[in-house]
Amino acid sequence: MNTQRRFFHRTAVALSLGLGLGLASAQTYPSKPIRIVVGAPAGGTADLMARVVGDELTKGIGQPVVVDNKPGAAGLLGLQELLKSPHDGHTMLLSVNGLVSEIPHAVKMPVDPLKELKPVIELARTGLLFVSNAGLPVTSVKEAVAQIKANPGKVNYASYSPGTLSHTLGLEFNKLMGTDMIHVGYRGSPPALADVVAGHVSYMFDGPATSIPMAKGGKIRVLATTAPQRLSVLPDVPTFAELGYKDLTETAWMGMFITPDVPAPVQARLRELLGQVMALPAVRQKFAGLGLDVVNSPSPEELQQSLAAASARQAATLKAVGFKPE
Repeated sequence: MNTQRRFFHRTAVALSLGLGLGLASAQTYPSKPIRIVVGAPAGGTADLMARVVGDELTKGIGQPVVVDNKPGAAGLLGLQELLKSPHDGHTMLLSVNGLVSEIPHAVKMPVDPLKELKPVIELARTGLLFVSNAGLPVTSVKEAVAQIKANPGKVNYASYSPGTLSHTLGLEFNKLMGTDMIHVGYRGSPPALADVVAGHVSYMFDGPATSIPMAKGGKIRVLATTAPQRLSVLPDVPTFAELGYKDLTETAWMGMFITPDVPAPVQARLRELLGQVMALPAVRQKFAGLGLDVVNSPSPEELQQSLAAASARQAATLKAVGFKPE
C-alpha cells in the first residue's frame, strides 16, 4: 500500500471510528445527571425557566437534572463554569441571548461568547416591560414622559446589567421621547427591582417573569411592553408600537447553550429532548404565566446567525452614545 493510499485508509478509519464513538455516545446519552448552569441569581427569569425545564427533563430521561446558579460578572461566571466542565453534553448553560450579543460590548471579557458558545435551542422569547415605582404619580407612558421632563437631570432608570437590552432600551427611550433619564446598572433583576420598589430608582426595562409578580402585588406599575403584541398575562398593558413608538419594539430570547465541540450526535439528541419538553402543554402554560412566548425554535445555525447580527447592532448602538466597556 503506497503512502497516499495508507493516508486515505487511516483517515477513513479515523472518521468511521469518530462517527461510531459519536453515535455510541448519543445512544447512551445521558449517562449521568445533567447540570443546567444559570449565570444569574435564584428567582430571576433564567432560574425560573431552568427549574421548569429541569423538572420535566428529569421525568423523560430517568436522570436527575440539577440547576446550578453561578451569578456574577454579567453572566461570565456561568459561562466559565460551562467551559471548565466536561464538554460531553451533560452540562449546559441556560442564558438570555444577550450574554452573546450584548454583554461582550459592555464588559471586558477574557473569552468571546460568540465563539465559545453554541445555541442548542431557543426556549422562549419575550418583550421587556417598562415599569415604574408604584408611588410615582404616573399611570401611562405619556404621564411618565411628562414627569421625567418636569424633573430634568433628576430621574433615573435601572437596568439588570450595563450594556444589555435593559440598558439600551432606556437610551432609545430617551432619544425618542426627548427625555434625560440617568442609567443605573445592577447585577441582575432582583436587586434592581428592589430599588425600584424602594424608590431609589424610578423606572426600569425588565423581563416579565420577575416584574409581573411585583406588579400583581402592587409594588410596581407596568406602563408598556416592548413585545410586538400585548402579553396574554397582561392584556391591559399596551405595546410601545400601539403608542406610536415602533422603534421600541424589541424582544429577547432565552436559550440553552453548550460548547461547539460537544459531539454532533449528542447535540442532536439534546435538542430533541429539549424540544420534547418545550412541546408539553404544561410547560407552555407555565411559561405563558411568566410572560414568555414559546415558539418553534430556529435551527442552531439560524440562532448563531441571529446572535452575530444582534451583536453587530448592539455594538453600533453603544458606540453611538460613547459607551465604554467596564
